[in-house]
Amino acid sequence: MGSPADVDPRAFRQALGQFATGVAVITAEGAGGQPIGLTMSSFNSVSIDPPLILFSIDRKAFSLQAMTDARGYAVNILGRDQEHLSNKFAKALGDKWEAVEHTLGHEAAPLISGALAHFECVPYAHYDGGDHVIFVGRVVKFSTYLANEPLVFFRGAYRSLASAERSPEWPLPMHY
Repeated sequence: MGSPADVDPRAFRQALGQFATGVAVITAEGAGGQPIGLTMSSFNSVSIDPPLILFSIDRKAFSLQAMTDARGYAVNILGRDQEHLSNKFAKALGDKWEAVEHTLGHEAAPLISGALAHFECVPYAHYDGGDHVIFVGRVVKFSTYLANEPLVFFRGAYRSLASAERSPEWPLPMHY
């Protein structure tokens, strides 16, 4: 068995790309009331009771300190028609919020209009995750919408689902 130093970072990243993920934009109110947002695919559920989610942010990210200091944040699950927003919020700096329709949620975290789901959270814990910081948030409110198919990322590119059939027992929209 090789040591962690034997792992080729490029090959490891390529292997991780075999796992298809949804795409989310994590948002919060930054210093001075300015909105901040970052695109990521490292979003996951943790617990139903209490309702916890997690995401991770690279330690080199420009917005890391602002996210660490935020009193709350929102996870915006993007739909297939929001690829442009994923690309916009993936870039460091710049005016990410120009022409982005949104409302303000819990603790003034921006809720991106047209997202498939919003999870409004308060900070629960931060953990060391190597070159990332792992954020665990307690969900205080959420809403879901079935207006679109999800934005999916697989093997380094955006993809579409083969079938976006909806289950008739899926009662949406929901607001909690």
